Amino acid sequence: MTQTKDHTPEPQNPYSDDELINDFPGFTNQYATVNGVKLHYVEGGSGMPLICLPGWPQTWYSYHPVATELAKTFRVIIVDIRGMGSSDKPASGYDKKTMATDIWELVRQLGLKKVHIMGHDIGGMVAMSFAFNYPEFTQKLIVLDGSHPSEGMMQMPLMPAAGTFTEKMDARMPYAWWMGFNQVKELPEKILEGRFQYLLDWLFHYVMIDDRKMTAFERAVYASAYNEADSIRASNAWYQSFTQDIDDAKTYQPLAMPVLGIGSYISYQYMKMGLPYVANDVHVLGILESGHYLYEEKPEQVVDAVLSFLAS
Repeated sequence: MTQTKDHTPEPQNPYSDDELINDFPGFTNQYATVNGVKLHYVEGGSGMPLICLPGWPQTWYSYHPVATELAKTFRVIIVDIRGMGSSDKPASGYDKKTMATDIWELVRQLGLKKVHIMGHDIGGMVAMSFAFNYPEFTQKLIVLDGSHPSEGMMQMPLMPAAGTFTEKMDARMPYAWWMGFNQVKELPEKILEGRFQYLLDWLFHYVMIDDRKMTAFERAVYASAYNEADSIRASNAWYQSFTQDIDDAKTYQPLAMPVLGIGSYISYQYMKMGLPYVANDVHVLGILESGHYLYEEKPEQVVDAVLSFLAS
């Protein structure tokens, strides 16, 4: 803690990486420059490496409900992907192939030969791209409520069907309006800068069964991470690259390594239908008592599923 000239201690930012790491016993903050960008990551535990990638609109901190348990068995490495948290937010490079290359170069820099990799939401897209592009480095793949962009995205409705856009997301006809909103350049930053809490609160209520499981402190962590214009621009670029991601997907061979898909009540049926088209050895598990943010709503079930799959 620093001091001012009158020796009054200056308060630390409670949402900084240095403060938040205190919620991860045995973990440390690390930084690496790979593929032309600086990435922030945290790591703890020992054993086979398990790379963990978060999604929108969260950061590495989203793994805190599960990280400590996973680190009892694995060397857990949680990465703020390009454009997230304390990682760099360059003007370009948000297609999932480039972001997968970021992770691959980090894996090589750490001297790792093979890794398990898991990702939630956008992080799941990057994890799948890693497996597609670097199968020789991928032991097993886990994706939670998020898989690689495909042409099915082009069928998402601009307008919700009558009666389906209510207080909670309809699993049969989900209306994800932010998929379109995040395509817009420059305007979201102007609307949401310093006000991201409003989007977070609305989103968590809409896509979670019990949004009380996302605490006020967690919401403040993510609002702090996304309140700046550059953070909004960069995270929206993950969505603006979907057309390139879809084109890249057409060139990939089916995944040969074991794949586990974990779906909430929103995504389970879609993952159950879609993943077998792109993976030869795949199991899809539904945690249907949870909404999209599975780590917060059902951490024990997530940990049990992940440990069982990786031990098999």
